[in-house]
Amino acid sequence: MMDDPKQLQSADGSARLSIVIPAFNEQGNLRELYAVLLPVLSGLSMSWEIIFSDDGSLDGTWREIAELHRQDRRVKGVRLSRNFGHQYALMAGLAHARGDAVISMDADLQHPADIIPELIKEWRSGCKVVHTRRLDPPNISLLKKWSSDLFYHIFSLLSGVHMESGMADFRLLDRQVLDEILQFREEGLFLRGIVQWVGYERTIVTYQCQERFSGTSKYTLRKMIKFAWTGITSFSVIPLRLGIYLGAITSILAFAAMIYAIYTRLFTNTAVQGWASGLSIVSFLFGILFILLGLLGEYVGQILIEVRRRPRFLVNELIGMKDESAEGEL
Repeated sequence: MMDDPKQLQSADGSARLSIVIPAFNEQGNLRELYAVLLPVLSGLSMSWEIIFSDDGSLDGTWREIAELHRQDRRVKGVRLSRNFGHQYALMAGLAHARGDAVISMDADLQHPADIIPELIKEWRSGCKVVHTRRLDPPNISLLKKWSSDLFYHIFSLLSGVHMESGMADFRLLDRQVLDEILQFREEGLFLRGIVQWVGYERTIVTYQCQERFSGTSKYTLRKMIKFAWTGITSFSVIPLRLGIYLGAITSILAFAAMIYAIYTRLFTNTAVQGWASGLSIVSFLFGILFILLGLLGEYVGQILIEVRRRPRFLVNELIGMKDESAEGEL
């Protein structure tokens, strides 16, 4: 009989916990984050490791990780060969995590470390996925709140995978769940959707988002739109199917306009009026056609990326662990 993953023991007789933190140009935050995490993790009856995944930072992020490792061997690092993006940096860190429970969180200190014991409590009670949901502060802009709610609603509608607004990559995964996720080889990583898709026993813990400690957010409006589009297209082909309905509707309109033109010519003996409206309809139809061709091209492009089967990320250097995989083939 296979042991329960929660009962797997480390050398000191306790379950093992991994904290995975992707970082891109976060030099000013790492030492403070470690100082915040240390008393919380030390209070747990578990052995633990912190894995920083450096996503090709251009500042001193990697040097800071190396210095923290010299001070505490439980701090480890994965350095990617260039900037591959947040989701791939997170996946690289998860691929090197060896904990029975694995928590992912951001490096900017907006995810509060003091709810980690609550995540562990829910995990020990039998939940293999412990999500967190952000409670928006009172001063959040209406545009940000509205756009976030709209994305999660559209994603849930199109993909059939329900996601609540405010859910991000701050979560706990059981070892069994993580091992399943690491088998996914698809491009266009959207881990929030994948974690929802795999199922398993789950629960949600709410938290109040904190202020970024230093630096600026790496998610510009352009990156957020790209991230949202990747999430939708990687989980749904409904945008392509919408083309069938749009085509049917516009064809009916065009056919009705043709019948009207024939009727007017035969029974009223007058020339068909409205060349401007006709030109508008033609332009409208061509606009829809090009939009649908763009959607088709987007999916074909993703197929091309998939069949190339290139590594999703490349690991340049490791700190505190064996070089188990030089390439992101997991």
